[in-house]
Amino acid sequence: MTFDPVTYLIVGLTFLLAGLVKGVIGMGLPTVSLGLLTAVVGLPQAMALLIIPSFVTNLWQAVVGGQLLKLLRKHWLFFLTATLAIGFATLIGRVIELAYLSALLGLLLVLYAAINLLGYKLSLSEKQERWSAPLFGSINGVLTGLTGSFVVPGVPYLQALGLDRNQLVQAMGILFTLSTLGLAAGLWGNNRLTCDLVWLSLIGLFPAVLGMVFGQKIRHLLSETQFRKVFFCSVLVMGVYIVWKAV
Repeated sequence: MTFDPVTYLIVGLTFLLAGLVKGVIGMGLPTVSLGLLTAVVGLPQAMALLIIPSFVTNLWQAVVGGQLLKLLRKHWLFFLTATLAIGFATLIGRVIELAYLSALLGLLLVLYAAINLLGYKLSLSEKQERWSAPLFGSINGVLTGLTGSFVVPGVPYLQALGLDRNQLVQAMGILFTLSTLGLAAGLWGNNRLTCDLVWLSLIGLFPAVLGMVFGQKIRHLLSETQFRKVFFCSVLVMGVYIVWKAV
């Protein structure tokens, strides 16, 4: 990865757009940044670059809402397995060809977009939640460690629990924050998180926050439903392009 003005511009514009999306609909920063950066600079670099912007923006989402401790107490097993499995997966990722991992990321983005565009929703009872929490958490952690994507199947699982909107937003913030920490630890342990990439990730934080602030200001001017459709259609296109480029 060339550390030059063009790289700065690509990273800055990517996180500005990703922050804008998160500001408007409350989600999407890791998905947008990971998808765009993977298509431009490659998967390992994209995973490293999203660390700081993702951590800072999602930490705020995780702690604001007043239900942090309640959500951690009730869903701790899901969050724990989703975090711990990441380190194991980053070790596996070292022996898998990069093209396969990139294709897997593209497929996950396609799946995530399709689930939301089709309006499919999973539903779980409390009894089912007891055994499904470590299963969904482990799968989410493995896929995060391999591709850097936090959303499948973690977000559909959280949506299936019957949480109200505020709880769901905060729970996603907790998942994304812990997943970012787990990913950072895994990449660092496997020598994929260099000082140069950390520095560039820090630089990406500023346009991400700027985009979030601007997105929050224009949120009331846009139809969230239509914006979400455009967002998921764009994610679908990104996923298809990443798969096509990988194969």
